[in-house]
Amino acid sequence: MKTRLNILPYLALGAVIVCLGFSAIFVRLANAPGPVSSFYRLAFAAVILTPFAVYRLAKRQAMVSRRGLIFPLIGGTFSAIDFTFWSLAVNMTIAGNATLLGNAAPLWVALFAWLVLRERLRGRFWLGLVLTLGGAVLVMGSDFFLHPVFGLGDILAISSSVFYAGYFLATQRGREYLDPLTYVWLSACTTALGLLAVNLVMHYPLTGYPLQSWLVFLASAIISQTLGYLAMSYALGHLPASIVSPTMIGQPVLTTILAIPILGEVPAAWQIAGGILVLAGILLIHQAHNQQAGTSP
Repeated sequence: MKTRLNILPYLALGAVIVCLGFSAIFVRLANAPGPVSSFYRLAFAAVILTPFAVYRLAKRQAMVSRRGLIFPLIGGTFSAIDFTFWSLAVNMTIAGNATLLGNAAPLWVALFAWLVLRERLRGRFWLGLVLTLGGAVLVMGSDFFLHPVFGLGDILAISSSVFYAGYFLATQRGREYLDPLTYVWLSACTTALGLLAVNLVMHYPLTGYPLQSWLVFLASAIISQTLGYLAMSYALGHLPASIVSPTMIGQPVLTTILAIPILGEVPAAWQIAGGILVLAGILLIHQAHNQQAGTSP
């Protein structure tokens, strides 16, 4: 029974990778500014989740405590800044750089866990992290190696990864007080409001897009945001952020695979090798976590 229960968070991680693997595809197909696409992704998701979240709270006849409310607000704020920086980075630098640098969150999560939370990370974890990041460089790194000079877009992408890591850490704490549905709903509402403010300040038009764009906005809200972040919230309620965050590096691997039939982008042999390294790194990270959990008092 214990084994069956423990495998559920890892199945949730697999669902997260699949759902978020479509994120870049949706952005490419939306034909709209990145922050606009991100806003509708979060706004539609918040609307979809509202009746379910309200029903769940009413059924429990419970109000969200002040301590339980603060973490989705913090996480949603981090997420809004992350989406903004990453969307701007995509338009200022090559997509490979933005995707790779935007997924550097495991570095910040691991360092925070090590320096602040005093989590003991075994050598196998660090080896797995190196393999995971190295594999991601091979998968997404052709433009990175051809254009190694960091510009404003690269700085924005790195900055987005810091706030992405902040979302992971806030969600890990918030899941101690809230169920996945309530947490994701509150976080989505906060992020949508933040992105709305960003679009208004930057004067991006929120209307006038073709039907295809609206359908892509809706698909992104259902698949990448609602399903993806519910699965992520569930996983972060059972696994530490230092384990969940590196697994998200699998996202660019799947995106590369999806881009073959959808965008006509065929990966080279070294990109396939990078995907294998990513999977090997994720396996080592999970093994390190299981070993640490088994020796904990």
